[in-house]
Amino acid sequence: MIPLIGTLIIGILIYTLIRLDRNERLSYAIWVPWAWLMIASSRPISAWLTFSAPVYAGDQYIDGSPLDRNILTLLLIMGLIALSRRTRQVRAILAANPAIIIFFVYCLISLLWSEYPFVVFKRWIRSVADIVVIILIITEPNTVNALTWVLKRVGYIMIPLSILFIRFYPSLGRAYSRGGVQEWTGVGTDKNALGMICMLFGVTLLWRGISVYREPPTDKRKRELVAISIVFAMILYLISVVNSQTALACFVMADLLIIVTYIGPAFRRPAFVSCLVGAMLAVSFCVLFLGIGGGALSTLGRDSSLTGRTVVWQTILPYAKNPWLGAGYENFWIGDRMRLFDRLLGGLNQAHNGYIEIYLNLGWIGIVLLGVIIVSGYRNILKGLHSSPEPNRLKLAFFLICLVYNFTEATFKMNCLVWITFLWAVMAIPEHRLGLQESTLEFNGRQQHRVDSNRELSRWRPKLQKDQALLTPKSNSAFTL
Repeated sequence: MIPLIGTLIIGILIYTLIRLDRNERLSYAIWVPWAWLMIASSRPISAWLTFSAPVYAGDQYIDGSPLDRNILTLLLIMGLIALSRRTRQVRAILAANPAIIIFFVYCLISLLWSEYPFVVFKRWIRSVADIVVIILIITEPNTVNALTWVLKRVGYIMIPLSILFIRFYPSLGRAYSRGGVQEWTGVGTDKNALGMICMLFGVTLLWRGISVYREPPTDKRKRELVAISIVFAMILYLISVVNSQTALACFVMADLLIIVTYIGPAFRRPAFVSCLVGAMLAVSFCVLFLGIGGGALSTLGRDSSLTGRTVVWQTILPYAKNPWLGAGYENFWIGDRMRLFDRLLGGLNQAHNGYIEIYLNLGWIGIVLLGVIIVSGYRNILKGLHSSPEPNRLKLAFFLICLVYNFTEATFKMNCLVWITFLWAVMAIPEHRLGLQESTLEFNGRQQHRVDSNRELSRWRPKLQKDQALLTPKSNSAFTL
């Protein structure tokens, strides 16, 4: 009875949140990115139908679930159909991002030397679907509203559902680690997945909340702030108790980055932003890998082995197939190596470091190509902070999150929320060729100027009306014909 009451309460809450935060006019194509991110934020659909956490082993890990494959393929086809009507914008975006194109082409070419080329091809198709989803959002008439709508709608559903499963359906919302310790998973596959979605949606809601708070008072503003505050409070609760320390650290740093860039134009200058981002990256690297600040690790509840991650790295690196080319895109944790590491590492299927994962799958060439994407994407973000600071604040936060999060987790991979948001952040948008609305391209430039002008006008309107009444001659009935 109690679980049913909890389900009813959470259901009413989700409906209320969506009703409070509405009125965005978007195309029907936006439902494709929404569905894709819903899947990327939780477990595979096949796991939900069996009411269990996904467990991949042997041929199942290689072949995947037919149900998941068919649904994702359907979403990809729907996305391509929608983009077929936006060919001019798609060509402009692809032409403006050669580094991303070259990286994905290299991933496809890696099937030539991989042990399972068909697996490379299938997983490459799914990775291309990530690009399709991002371009669908970018080519919406109002890009910022489209991205905000998608991320908020996913967060409004996934965060309350995680609390529901943890509190009332422990078989769905809790699991046991390899060491036998119970952990909260919510809608995710493990505690780190739950921490990841709390981190990303929390940063998004903070960014959106500050932006909305700076707008003129309206009923819509009030409703949206209420919805954001409710879900953000849930996220603060979850991320503080889920024991995903990497997600917590990234969440704090990204929030700080967003808040600082709101202080004033001087704090958005490239030199200052680069120093701040560089300091955060340097501190994270030194604490995790150089042993500097061991007290920080103890505060986070971690030891010098990073909860066994250093043992994992020492175990898997000698099995790198080809240091320059790698084993092939998403092909290292397959076949004999997977069975070997199942015995040595207890069923682990990732390196718990995104850069090592890229090295194992794509070699040093893949590392270099990823580095080119990072450098070129960061330059795009710095330029955007000057011309349209509002969306680029969020891009900067996603950029930092991805770089730091991949120190201890491997998320440079298909259908992963951190990877998808990173690609959106680094992707160059040729504004002059897309023909999008001006309010989209200069969200906090001219639009903020219009907001400030409206505020001044509303402040002086009563005085102007009074002066106008005094200057207007009154009609006299004695002189009226």
